[in-house]
Amino acid sequence: MKRIKYIVNGRVQGVGFRPFVFRLARKYGLTGLVKNTSQGVSIEAQGPEENLEGFFRDLAEASPPLAEIVSMLDQEMDFLSGETEFSIKASTGQDRHQVLISPDWAICRDCTREVLDPLDRRYLYPFTNCTNCGPRYTITGQIPYDRRNTSMACFDMCPACLAEYRDPDNRRFHAQPNACPVCGPRVRLTGSSGEPVFTGLDPLAQSASLLKQGRIMAIKGLGGFHLACHATDHEAVLELRRRKHRLHKPLAVMVPALEDADALAVLSREEKEILRGQIRPILAVIPRKSSPLSPALAPDTERIGIMLAYTPLHLVLFEHLKKLSAPVEALALVMTSGNTSSEPICLGNREALERLGRVADYFLLHNRDILVRCDDSVAFVQDGKTGFYRRARGYTPGPVFLKNQGESVLGVGPELKNTVCLTKRDQAFVSQHIGDLKNLESYSFFLECIRHLEHILRTKPKAVVCDLHPDYLSTRFARDESGLPVYALQHHFAHILSVMAENRFQGPCLGLALDGAGLGDDGTLWGGELLFVDNNKLSMHRLGCFQPVALPGGDKAVQEPWRVAAGFLHRLGRNIQFGDTPDNPIMIREQELLKKMLEQNINSPLSTGCGRLFDAVAALLGLVRTISYEGQGAVLLEKIQDPGESGLYHVPVINAEQGRILDTLTLFEQICRDRERGVAPAVISRRFHLSLARALCRWVQAGAEETGVRHVGLSGGVMQNLTLSRLLVSNLSQAAFNVLTHKSLPPNDACISLGQAVFGRELLRHG
Repeated sequence: MKRIKYIVNGRVQGVGFRPFVFRLARKYGLTGLVKNTSQGVSIEAQGPEENLEGFFRDLAEASPPLAEIVSMLDQEMDFLSGETEFSIKASTGQDRHQVLISPDWAICRDCTREVLDPLDRRYLYPFTNCTNCGPRYTITGQIPYDRRNTSMACFDMCPACLAEYRDPDNRRFHAQPNACPVCGPRVRLTGSSGEPVFTGLDPLAQSASLLKQGRIMAIKGLGGFHLACHATDHEAVLELRRRKHRLHKPLAVMVPALEDADALAVLSREEKEILRGQIRPILAVIPRKSSPLSPALAPDTERIGIMLAYTPLHLVLFEHLKKLSAPVEALALVMTSGNTSSEPICLGNREALERLGRVADYFLLHNRDILVRCDDSVAFVQDGKTGFYRRARGYTPGPVFLKNQGESVLGVGPELKNTVCLTKRDQAFVSQHIGDLKNLESYSFFLECIRHLEHILRTKPKAVVCDLHPDYLSTRFARDESGLPVYALQHHFAHILSVMAENRFQGPCLGLALDGAGLGDDGTLWGGELLFVDNNKLSMHRLGCFQPVALPGGDKAVQEPWRVAAGFLHRLGRNIQFGDTPDNPIMIREQELLKKMLEQNINSPLSTGCGRLFDAVAALLGLVRTISYEGQGAVLLEKIQDPGESGLYHVPVINAEQGRILDTLTLFEQICRDRERGVAPAVISRRFHLSLARALCRWVQAGAEETGVRHVGLSGGVMQNLTLSRLLVSNLSQAAFNVLTHKSLPPNDACISLGQAVFGRELLRHG
């Protein structure tokens, strides 16, 4: 007979772990206790040695579906005579906890079955959940994850729910958000000013009817609000775009089940697994040609974003919609972020009514508070591997596990696609997507995320790391408001440090940082960079860059890519003239003004940005003159390419005083000649992608010859171009390089905060 104490760490709170341990102990006839502590879940199990061995084996191999064990320590204790039972004890000592916070989970099969069963007491109840599914992160105010610390604290469980909560054989045993129609949250339907409408009718049934009629609705979900309309109603989709000020960027579609998604898109096995999994992000997939969805959903891309209903509220809404639809009619709703352009997703009822009152016709509200706003994650599958455009619901606050232990450091990210990152021991917690820090609402969300991470992780950073750019709101926070020692890190070195950290790689590494812009060490705008980074020695320098080109108008050139093309044309000594100029006197005057700006170097900063090269080519081919979202030119350019083309342009690597220059001017000159010869834009686009990928590989090879390094990290927003990223990884692998790519975070600026935080840890480690 023995007594063993186990300390289990990882994602072991809010996932039914203690009830699992209780039932496991009973299975093996053990006595003892289980409780949450600051070190993790503490288990004391007592009984015959062979029973303890079976208990330990099942503990490691048969844990609950949402649990993730990171470490498990055991030690023998003194045997306690007279102990007769195994019990769950109250949580203790959570001030310096080490457990992982659980994200929100999609509704499980058991709860789905109950919600759709007319004989079940939770039939059509929109807040059904159990220990295997439901809200966690977005309703949790602090650790430990007990009901009193969540937004369910104000809902007292009825006798039936309380009986489930206390029954060790019930899957709702210690399910903190447990509720039912008798005792739980409720929904209500209002007009755009908050006044009750259609009183006496089922709010969800009436909402389905309104969506069927072409109305636009704001729907309170798990981590914030959605704006919704029927996805097959073309006029409703166009009207939603107009009101939301989202003219071209894709809109996400929600369907009730996998078979509905399969009817709308061509899905691989991996894509199906992600769509029906525990997280259910928005997944960018190829639509079927016969799709009944509005063509206005994603006019610029070959893909549409689809997700499966992940809450009972969504499932109930679709059940009512099904009753109003013909058997062959597609069940699909637009479910896009509940915000207007550049603002964070709405959180509370009053906030939504105030900010979305001119967008939505009706509001479907409920009285369960959302404590943490968290947008939907957006992912894709390429070559069987999952990548991210946006990491949020379902994935945060899951950590990136680092190679070594270190001090707590805060990385505050850049201006666009901002996230923040807080490290703790050997883990880096990157926040959910915050967005572009260009207004007060986004900045307030930025501050919310920092405070919440510090609060739930129970850690205070020793230092803060920001971007070099002095005007970013994140930089100003670090220097003026954080009250911490501040370090600055160049944008593109942060990119490469982040992909190295994700891969737990230590040592010297080459880096390709390809994006739109980031302030460089020399005061110019970088964005097409070949770098050397050694994160052990904190040795970093630039090996080469794209050919610098002036951007007439500065930031305005980013919004008007034809200006970027004008910068390339001027540098090549060509006339700044586009196809529609002769009939457009306004454009003639603008082009003359640009020519003078470039000649006199007025407001025309130099840029090496790879994203700007894509902009210039897209504008030259007539695909876009002005953009309505970042990267629109590159998206259109990738869409039109002819997959049957195999021609290549010559892209030299020039050895210059400032390093190895990738001669993108020569590349652009050849594109100009093809255009003048009448070569189809689709052919030019394909040649451009093939040539750039091949040239980048040769460029990396030149860097390897100089440094002797065979590892290369790929990062930056341009790596979201699936054509270029696939070609680049393939070419580099064939050239015997060890390629590091992002696995847990998007390659865009959302990964910057991780690179900043690990840089700060290394600075502190080096003293």
